[in-house]
Amino acid sequence: MNKKKYENQLYDVSYVETLKELVDNSVLKFSGRAAYMYKDDHKEPFKTMTYAEFKDDQNAIGTALIERGFKGSKIAVIGDNSHRWALSYYSVVCGVGVIVPIDRNLEKGEITNLLQRADVEAVFASTKLASTIASLLEELPLVKKVIIMAAPGDDVNEFLEDERFMTMEQLVAEGKELVAQGNLDYIDAEIHAEDLSTILFTSGTTGLAKGVMLSHRNLSQNVFNMSKYVQIPDGGRVLDVLPMHHVYEMTCTVMTSFYQGATVVICEGLKYIQQNFVEAECNIVLGVPLIFENIYRKIWTKAEKSGNADKLRRAINMSMKLDLRNKKVVTKRLFKAVHDIFGESLYILIAGGAAIDPNVISEFEAMGLPMMQGYGMTENSPIIAVNQDRYGKAASVGKPMPGTEVRIVDKDESGIGEVICKGPSVMMGYYKDAENTAKTIKDGWLYTGDYGYLDEDGFLYITGRKKNVIVTKGGKNIFPEEVEYYLLLSDFISEVIVYGKHEEIKDDLICTAIMYPDFKALENAGYMTDEEKYRKLKEAVEEANSKMPPFKRVKRIEIREDDFIKTTTLKIKRFEEENYEYKFDDRDFEKGRRF
Repeated sequence: MNKKKYENQLYDVSYVETLKELVDNSVLKFSGRAAYMYKDDHKEPFKTMTYAEFKDDQNAIGTALIERGFKGSKIAVIGDNSHRWALSYYSVVCGVGVIVPIDRNLEKGEITNLLQRADVEAVFASTKLASTIASLLEELPLVKKVIIMAAPGDDVNEFLEDERFMTMEQLVAEGKELVAQGNLDYIDAEIHAEDLSTILFTSGTTGLAKGVMLSHRNLSQNVFNMSKYVQIPDGGRVLDVLPMHHVYEMTCTVMTSFYQGATVVICEGLKYIQQNFVEAECNIVLGVPLIFENIYRKIWTKAEKSGNADKLRRAINMSMKLDLRNKKVVTKRLFKAVHDIFGESLYILIAGGAAIDPNVISEFEAMGLPMMQGYGMTENSPIIAVNQDRYGKAASVGKPMPGTEVRIVDKDESGIGEVICKGPSVMMGYYKDAENTAKTIKDGWLYTGDYGYLDEDGFLYITGRKKNVIVTKGGKNIFPEEVEYYLLLSDFISEVIVYGKHEEIKDDLICTAIMYPDFKALENAGYMTDEEKYRKLKEAVEEANSKMPPFKRVKRIEIREDDFIKTTTLKIKRFEEENYEYKFDDRDFEKGRRF
């Protein structure tokens, strides 16, 4: 199949301007379909909740919240992914007030800070987080009610002794009674496209998290325009893996699935991705690169252990040469063991949230596993550019979405500059932070802080973060992400951060790689002694250096014993002080010290 013929073909989709409109339209069209599949117990089969059932509970919760005086309030949600989490989100934004999703893995002090900064008056919390929220209430005088998103069998009686606590089940029952009595305050609530819908706090990898304000138009237009490029198979199922508090997961999995009439399958956890995908016969999973790169590495590790690595490489090369990627009958035979990982229903794998090795995409596609990537940021709701599901380029993050204009400004001699964008999904601004808003949005253009370029076909390529760039004394720019890419091609380097370290003798920044080696891979390959491991890692660095001009080459190696601290979406926290602690560097090792 010639994929290029789809280059300028967009899917025909229904226009929406608010999240309430999105939900109401989908419930009318897909009322009997399963909106969610979930498990309250790992040993049980998946349960389902239809679009109509979801809407009934949403109306009940919204009605009860308004009756309790929360109209126009900021309401937080915190907890593990669940259909109850999504229900809380939609219930608030579709007629009550503003939702404030909170990362469930934050420390107590951080949770308190965000709830205070966002002026939160009520909190939806999972049973696991109920005690945490309870312990913070003295510092949160604005919070009048905590609704526990309890699953059947959860013991929450100790919390219910406090009148500030109630369960979601109680709130639903209360709301249904009000609706039955004719209360239409929520159901008939008017929402405008420019109304604030959510305050999303950035991950805080570079310091104080900013509260990104997104309107109904911002989010609904992101879903609407992205759906012109990517379609879920009719009645399809999407595995929900990443945290729902992250806008990438909420917009691209939760909202887009609801908009397109698909079923969101709640994954039981990262270790159950493969099992849940096959068990629920899913078609799509969105993930960060680390998830797919781990699967990719496991495929090759298994092939090497079984003595089939050469056979697998030859098969991939043949598939690329003959362009067999869309001939499913052939690729399923050639790569049966790989296809068994995802079962019979896979439609496409979608990567985002960080840069992915293009080789992973190319080789997955050669094995008959369609894959694509996109690019965005919270401040754009989040998608800025994405490959089409029928046409794309492995090394690119895709073309700007319909309705989104992308420009490259302040270009260097190679045409690389800062990516800026304009369109209906650009945020309203940062909550109570006019200064940073003015720095980020200028004349309607969102300055992303990412460096990149556009090719002759209009595809966008991201080369690195502006704030990460190492500028040498001679004025040369080194993009750490580019150097990291070449280093991570080695099977023996699991994780790495490249940064500029000041060297007193030269009074300049030198390119330094602090790495977490894959010790298991080193030992499996026969490198058992500390000396052998170090020499192999040094070889890997030299191999990476050979692919780059001299000024970009790694001059210093630092070795960690533990993996890096990451965000809940598995991004390495580049500005976390602890991530720059290491056991040895190359100079220590050359002096005779060991791991």
